[in-house]
Amino acid sequence: MHLPAWYILFVLISAVALLLVLVLKLRINAFIVLLITAIYVGILAGMPLQKVLDSIREGMGNTLGFVAIVVGLGAIFGQILESSGGAESLARGLIGKFGKDKASWAMTITGFLVAIPVFLDVGFILLVPLVYSLSRDTKKSLLYYGIPLLAGLAVTHSFIPPTPGPVAVADILQVPLGWVILFGFILGIPTAILAGPVFGKYIAKKIHVPPPDYFLSDQTPVKNKLLPSFRLTAIIIGIPLFLILLNTFTSLMVKTAVAPSSLLTDLLIFLGHPYSALLLATLLAMYLLGIRRGMSSRKIQDLSVKALAPAGIIILITGAGGVLKQVLVDSGIGKVIADSMASSPLSPIILAWLLAAVVRITQGSATVAMITAAGIMAPILQETPLNEPNMALVVIAVASGATILSHVNDSGFWLVGKYFGIDEKQTLQSWTVMETIIAVSGLLLTLIASLFI
Repeated sequence: MHLPAWYILFVLISAVALLLVLVLKLRINAFIVLLITAIYVGILAGMPLQKVLDSIREGMGNTLGFVAIVVGLGAIFGQILESSGGAESLARGLIGKFGKDKASWAMTITGFLVAIPVFLDVGFILLVPLVYSLSRDTKKSLLYYGIPLLAGLAVTHSFIPPTPGPVAVADILQVPLGWVILFGFILGIPTAILAGPVFGKYIAKKIHVPPPDYFLSDQTPVKNKLLPSFRLTAIIIGIPLFLILLNTFTSLMVKTAVAPSSLLTDLLIFLGHPYSALLLATLLAMYLLGIRRGMSSRKIQDLSVKALAPAGIIILITGAGGVLKQVLVDSGIGKVIADSMASSPLSPIILAWLLAAVVRITQGSATVAMITAAGIMAPILQETPLNEPNMALVVIAVASGATILSHVNDSGFWLVGKYFGIDEKQTLQSWTVMETIIAVSGLLLTLIASLFI
């Protein structure tokens, strides 16, 4: 099937416009909207109706086979960490090590680590009392500590698996999670520093925000002995990341004949698969943070069920993104775009970032922006010879673009404003600028990294 380039461009632009209209104007759920958009693309591309249905089934099945397990286990893991007090233990431990003078750095690291297993909004709500406490004790603006916390949470939420966004993008683009984790850390740390302690110090001088009135000065803090130890919590969070990275490098050594295939390498690859690594981490969290500390098996079961409710929505939206990708592949549109891109000066990294940024700014959801951009980029990258590290950089580019310019159409905008007690203008000056620093820094660092890979 040969379609002219102008027509394919029309199909893509009108598909994105349709998605935005359905989400913004008609307020239809993103899962349904992505399915409708995929069917729309298939029909306009001239696919037989039965083939469109086959693409829907194949795209959904292929995507959910991986994402459902990883996101589901990650959600349960995060819920156990949250409910056991592990997140607060990390924060208090880091503040104790850094001291109150450098507590903004401690809050950045806390957010960076906590967001690995815990959703951004949950991590923020859980840790914002510590921001209040630090602000009360030091008389500094809430933003001095709050922006670093948010920066750490936001960077990890977008850059580092097993958080749902990068997991979904990596699966749709078929990139090993180990590479995404590696570059997520390498590029995420300087990004979090710029958007967190550096920008936080600046904006705190411009906007002084005191702790809320209801945060009483005689509050009694939770005693550290009631919380899991800092070391135990950090180790449990680090185990799945270490195993997945070990899987990636072991697989690479076997593939390049640096190390021979053996029982040991097979075992390391098995243990480091995201399924095995997250299952092991979840079981350890259940026992060490739950049962061993007096949590009943019934309580753990209830927490697991609670965790899967928000995870289910993300899993379905990701599956619908896989459907859009499959329709673009099966219709031949992806190949035509890839052929056109071959002679274009625009790199896949910049294109991926721009696609995610446009969807993010117009409809608000970072997750929908990531999945939409990944769905469009996947067939392009299938025709573009990139190695795995460069593919991982495209994942980071998508995540960066999907972080930009959070404003009134993003629930995070209102959450931050509510908990900090600031108005819309101040939220734009603080939270929105912070998110944009993450997006732009992420793009620039990704482009720099691509020069050396």
